[in-house]
Amino acid sequence: MNDMTSPPQAAVPAPATQAAEQLAPHAVERLKGLRAQGSHEGIFTSDLSVNEFVMVRQAGFEPLGLVVGSCVYHLGIQYGQWSTSMEMDVLSQAMYQARELAMSRMEQEAILLRADGVVGLRLEVKRMEWDKDILEFMAIGTAIAHRTGDPGFKGVGGKPFTSDLSGQDFWMLLKSGYRPMEMVMGSCVYHVAHQGALRSLGNIGSNVELAQFTQAMYDARELAMERMQHEAAAAQADGITGVQLHEGSHNWQPHVIEFFAVGTAVKAMEQADALVDALAPQLVIPVND
Repeated sequence: MNDMTSPPQAAVPAPATQAAEQLAPHAVERLKGLRAQGSHEGIFTSDLSVNEFVMVRQAGFEPLGLVVGSCVYHLGIQYGQWSTSMEMDVLSQAMYQARELAMSRMEQEAILLRADGVVGLRLEVKRMEWDKDILEFMAIGTAIAHRTGDPGFKGVGGKPFTSDLSGQDFWMLLKSGYRPMEMVMGSCVYHVAHQGALRSLGNIGSNVELAQFTQAMYDARELAMERMQHEAAAAQADGITGVQLHEGSHNWQPHVIEFFAVGTAVKAMEQADALVDALAPQLVIPVND
């Protein structure tokens, strides 16, 4: 954790100033109308549901504003070998870098609001209609800050933490003695080898495992998950919660698929064991029709 009492060097711009310099002018103007940490001026915006909003406030935090990062990215060309299962390194790198650019711009908006973190973060990928090789990557979430100004909830390197946890999950995580560090991810774009015509004909009418396909899918998922784990280790986290595995072709060629692993890296706070032991399950009866 950074020393929050040490004044910044005169030659080094403040983080909020650096963030403003890297954002689009319209984004900076929008953020000026939002409620920054420690200020009661302006409004807050949020994509939290009412239940999530209440639970975030119960956890001692206030929403500041909806923060967004966008990146329109042109994907390079790479061809897979028809009969070979292999990672498509060019596409794997492109999908990862584009998401990182979108995430970093969202983080810059959170820094400008002097937020402690971002909850409810989601990553979206959309193909642009005018070119099949162009994708838009968007990161969006709600920036929040602790009401007391406690700096102990910051993420890696003193930056705002990022998390895809819901408001309810965020409250429960803190109650159990853990805090989010950053949203970690791993991507792998993989070409699954085609099966020969003779073998395909031999499988007709039979119950048989397609071992070639099984191994390729297995390897690709493991690569994505391993890369996600490396990010959590670099963040000095204790573990990852809410891991999700996504698969998508993004309209690429047949037999080319992306495996994307994502989750929230968390770290134990003081007395985490005592806090989680004190939690007790509660009966909840839904009243919705």
